[in-house]
Amino acid sequence: MCDLWRNTLETIVPPGAIPEQLRAALEELPPARRLKLYNAGSFFDPKAIPSEDHAAIAGLAGPFERVVVESHPALIGEPCFRFAGLLGENRLEVAIGLETAHPEVLARLNKGMTVEDFERAVRLLVSRGIAVRAFVLVGLPYLTPAESRAWSLASVRLAFEAGAGAVSLIPTRTGNGALDALAATHDFAPPTLSLLEACLSDGIGLACGRVFADLWDIERLAACRACFAERSLRLRRMNLEQAIPPPRPCASCAGSA
Repeated sequence: MCDLWRNTLETIVPPGAIPEQLRAALEELPPARRLKLYNAGSFFDPKAIPSEDHAAIAGLAGPFERVVVESHPALIGEPCFRFAGLLGENRLEVAIGLETAHPEVLARLNKGMTVEDFERAVRLLVSRGIAVRAFVLVGLPYLTPAESRAWSLASVRLAFEAGAGAVSLIPTRTGNGALDALAATHDFAPPTLSLLEACLSDGIGLACGRVFADLWDIERLAACRACFAERSLRLRRMNLEQAIPPPRPCASCAGSA
């Protein structure tokens, strides 16, 4: 459902490698208030991020007001709480891939988790003063676009009710073989720009918390070049302002691309 697998490793990262990567990156990147450490996996998986590196990572993250890491719900426990303690009060945010609240589709995505696992992890984090953001997929396999939109909204609502403070909507991506195979059997259709717009509008309209659309590589959703630039700018405005400006119709595609 995503293409981050392209940059993953099959071997265990040696101790010290991650802090050195982070140190080198921070020397090149411009100043920022928040630091996201996404490792295409789970930050609290010791085979991905050695636990002995947590103190060095927390030290390098010292200048940032918020540090965001990602984790599978099953790995939320003492290593997470210790890392939060190293960072200091109210500085850690954990991103968890709910993906969808649709129980059957979630099971078929092979994440090894249930909706109840997500809710349990979020409640545990919030009880420790750790902020949570959830990832929700837009354009699900096994569902029609209309069903995918409805379950996107249901998933955003569930994430907020569980205690998440923000939700990021992630358009599904082909290219890893799995979704491509499902597309060949008509069990999956790539999301459109219109579907992403609708899901973001629905989520912001709930007024339960911050909802963002992931706009990385958004050009791949462009079916109509005549209106793509304006519509992508509208999505960016929605992300920044958490408001829903009226769309402008396109003579070429009637805003349906």
